[in-house]
Amino acid sequence: MSRQPLRLGMAGGGEGAFIGAVHRMAAALDGDWRLTAGAFSTDAGRNARTGDALGLDPQRVHASLEAMMAAERALPEGERIDALAIVTPNHLHAPMAIAALEAGIHVFCEKPMAMDLAEAQAIAAAAKASGRQFALAFTYSGYALVEEARVRVARGDLGAIRLVQVEYLQGWLSEPIDAAGDKQAEWRTDPARAGQGGCLGDIGTHAFQLAEHVSGLRADALCADLTAHVPGRRLDDDVSALLRFEGGARGTLKASQVAAGEENGLRLRIHGERGGLEWSQMEPDTLILRWLDRPVEVIRAGGPGLDARTTRLLRTPAGHPAGYIEAFANLYRAFAATIRGEDAGWAPGLRDGLRTMAFIEAVVSNAASDQKWSSIETGENG
Repeated sequence: MSRQPLRLGMAGGGEGAFIGAVHRMAAALDGDWRLTAGAFSTDAGRNARTGDALGLDPQRVHASLEAMMAAERALPEGERIDALAIVTPNHLHAPMAIAALEAGIHVFCEKPMAMDLAEAQAIAAAAKASGRQFALAFTYSGYALVEEARVRVARGDLGAIRLVQVEYLQGWLSEPIDAAGDKQAEWRTDPARAGQGGCLGDIGTHAFQLAEHVSGLRADALCADLTAHVPGRRLDDDVSALLRFEGGARGTLKASQVAAGEENGLRLRIHGERGGLEWSQMEPDTLILRWLDRPVEVIRAGGPGLDARTTRLLRTPAGHPAGYIEAFANLYRAFAATIRGEDAGWAPGLRDGLRTMAFIEAVVSNAASDQKWSSIETGENG
């Protein structure tokens, strides 16, 4: 008997949206998912055009999430969507995720997880009560050589970790395009839709999640500075933080969306007693290893010496570049495997969501006070 794709619904991601199309491409790449239903936009015309462009049955294109949930409940079990992808602005993440989980539907959500830690905890409670899976779009952790870096740190190649440095630099908000009505910019700088953090929530969470994921260490405390460089901007466009990790390691985090000329400069460096590693999103098929007592090594995707947990994430031979869509697809593939009860490896989920929301709250609180260090507490034992 052939294995059928899982059925995916989508909230948001209508005509003209960026990230919804990325989710659809990633979900489709390995044949694990088939887009079946959607509530793509509150604009009826845009919603209908999106469904038509995607070849959906008009009866499965809904005016709202509430309408979609009601329609899915009315269908035979074998026809309902298995999971919902939430690709909306942040203020809709929690109500949509909780509604889907309570309806017995798995959720794949854009980051950050919610507007604040309390909302994130409510999502976690709903997921646990429903027994359904919750995944988050921390895309960069899906790159094959990020997994290779994580594996090498975990098995002790570098020795005890001492330094963790992560930066994520963009320049696209260097001018007040949000005030001029740019669709992608204006909601990200609106506290009512983005939450407590602008750059902090949008890309600072990616940097923090990557640092904890690859180092295998939990950041216990931070000292932070939060700035809006563009006059009149209501949320931050630049964040810096010193981090203290369990076990004594120290770290730095820099995220900015006003680093003029930068594109998508996510870079991670980790150093231990015996050596260090470096990975950059702009050169994702290369992992650099530096040693205290021997020459530098350059590890390449598809090349020799990779761990089996890395090679399972690769789709092309050595020298054939993989990229952002493939990394994203690795998360959707793991999500499908988890739902099917198969070995999924690793995928970002509730812990990553709670940790990054706690990070946002700690940065906002610390930056607004005279306190030197603030703890990072999820209220969920880690």
